[in-house]
Amino acid sequence: MADFVKTEKGLGPEGRIAVVRFDRGDGINALSPEALRQLTDAARSFEDDGDTSVVVLTGGAKAFSAGFDLKDTEGRTRATMDLGALRRHLKLGPRLTRAWQEMEQITIGAIEGFCVGGGVALAVALDFRVMARDAHLRVPEIGLGMNMSWQSVPRMLHLIGPARTKQAVILADERIGAAQAYEWGLVEQIAEPGEAFATAMALAAKVAAQPPISVAMTKLTVNRLAHALDDLASHMDLDQFALAGMTEDHKEGVAAFLERRKPRFRGK
Repeated sequence: MADFVKTEKGLGPEGRIAVVRFDRGDGINALSPEALRQLTDAARSFEDDGDTSVVVLTGGAKAFSAGFDLKDTEGRTRATMDLGALRRHLKLGPRLTRAWQEMEQITIGAIEGFCVGGGVALAVALDFRVMARDAHLRVPEIGLGMNMSWQSVPRMLHLIGPARTKQAVILADERIGAAQAYEWGLVEQIAEPGEAFATAMALAAKVAAQPPISVAMTKLTVNRLAHALDDLASHMDLDQFALAGMTEDHKEGVAAFLERRKPRFRGK
């Protein structure tokens, strides 16, 4: 089985920085079910790691992630699953983002190229995001007749507020450039092209210099306050996703994407 995720620990001052590199080597870094599992396992590998204070998550040189892999063989079996099997399979994404959000270590995403759909859902589950000046974000789910799930809507809401969240999610074809993402508060730092990882590592070094236990407790407090109602607010997003997947508009959205044409939605 291909190994898409590599973890390196013991970096930086006092060896308190780790790097998780997600790179499928194809230039787009789509999130197949197997990639989701490997990235979840990578986050969980830090559960009892008292030596690491900061984790930098980076993608490939050309892409952080193109989002869920619509062409993946396992992913395509969703079309024939019964509702029970589908609901179990759809837990892979929320499980991934929850694992990264709930890490005790501070997490920093380094974004080059593009970050789309599930890639955005993963990025907003992190503590900080560094984005290359020529990179862009996009949330295309609605344009494919789906909803934005993986509990990412409340996370985006905390970062950028209700109108910007609607703008990002509903206007599915619109790219959000680095300057716009920074202005909105969707990313915390902009780097020169090709320098997102180095900039993220510099930020990681600053965090790693702080007292690890106090940092972990502060993160936990802020997260508990900010995300207290997230489970309540988004407990239905998995089922909404399953429901949206049964619509004619979803079939039309995916077909149009694969055929590279403009979709025609009818509200059915």
